Amino acid sequence: MSTYQKIIAVATLIIGRNHAFKYGFNISPMYRRSTAKILSISKDMLSIAIKLPISYKNKNYVNSIFGGSMFSATDPIAMTQLISILGDNYVVWDKSSEIFFKRPAKENLYATFTFTKDEIQAIKDSVATEKEITITKIISLTSKDSTITYCEVHKVIYISSKAFYKEKIKRRNT
Repeated sequence: MSTYQKIIAVATLIIGRNHAFKYGFNISPMYRRSTAKILSISKDMLSIAIKLPISYKNKNYVNSIFGGSMFSATDPIAMTQLISILGDNYVVWDKSSEIFFKRPAKENLYATFTFTKDEIQAIKDSVATEKEITITKIISLTSKDSTITYCEVHKVIYISSKAFYKEKIKRRNT
């Protein structure tokens, strides 16, 4: 169990899982460096909203938000969100990501990471039959009113049952 997981476990007991993740991300050095901030997390963890404000810390040479800030603002969210939703019987890893820039971002950006209950059930059903799967989640960084998309991040996420993953690693190491 990582240091972050231990802190989240204790904080979850005190303030609830969604608040523990929100405050944990917002104070962690790795996420703060992205200059983004988690605005809200639903109690069931199915929806997470972030804001990436434009500031002197993330402006590039042409005064728009640096692409690395856009990428790092979105990078850890979907994976940790799924880990939290699915629980301890699953292994979840980011497998790959691609970022597609649509236009220069010269205003604050917003994104919402959403999984539906149907998506979660489909993931569980697929893992039950296939043992391991990958899914692609597309996250858009947009204007506040969501009318302008500045970039899309395509996240490929690996998911398996913990039992299958342990056996797979064991076979690989023998």
